[in-house]
Amino acid sequence: MNWKAYHFFPIMGAPLSPENSMKMDFSPNNKGLESVDLAHTESFYEFVFGQLEDAGKTFGLGGYLEHRAIYQRSERFETSAADFRNIHLGVDVWAKAGTKVYCPIEGRVFSIQNNAGFGDYGPTIILKHELAEKKLYSLYGHLSLTDLALFEINQVVKAGELLCHIGPYPENGDWPPHLHFQLMFDMLGNTGDFPGVCSQRETGKYKTICPDPNLILRCPLI
Repeated sequence: MNWKAYHFFPIMGAPLSPENSMKMDFSPNNKGLESVDLAHTESFYEFVFGQLEDAGKTFGLGGYLEHRAIYQRSERFETSAADFRNIHLGVDVWAKAGTKVYCPIEGRVFSIQNNAGFGDYGPTIILKHELAEKKLYSLYGHLSLTDLALFEINQVVKAGELLCHIGPYPENGDWPPHLHFQLMFDMLGNTGDFPGVCSQRETGKYKTICPDPNLILRCPLI
């Protein structure tokens, strides 16, 4: 697929750059995570936004296919003792609750759903895009509950149109405020939801289904 042939509107309203963003490490290599009570959202919030404030940045970026240590906070990610889901399939944009999110390229609303529960997506919107080469779906998770009333299924959303807002906890799945942005070529029969994390065993499978979101974000930091 020729991604360079497409123009994508910046989903945060302005391009993500070293001037306004920093890369955040949530892998086991980040020993600072060991001192954070990840199950306590306020403590997790202070850890994330303390780093952003110290760096003077608006956005924190979490990596595609990153092996993450933060999913121990919820049993939702445990499939079995030997097959824990800890490989991130999207890009996270950590920013204050209420931050606006824009549609990157014209599409239709595929689904609107509140995936409620500790550690889940919370309010979630999925768009379907008809590109020249193939269909593409884009997922926006951890939104504000009020966003679920903004659109209807199959409604056209144009590039640059306001799509949603980063939601506050606990309504966003009880996470420090951030957008989970993910791309999928195939919904695998899902509606309203799609795995945002897979096990290491399944990485090869999901890598072919879920392309790197930075193909749209085009941020040099990630």
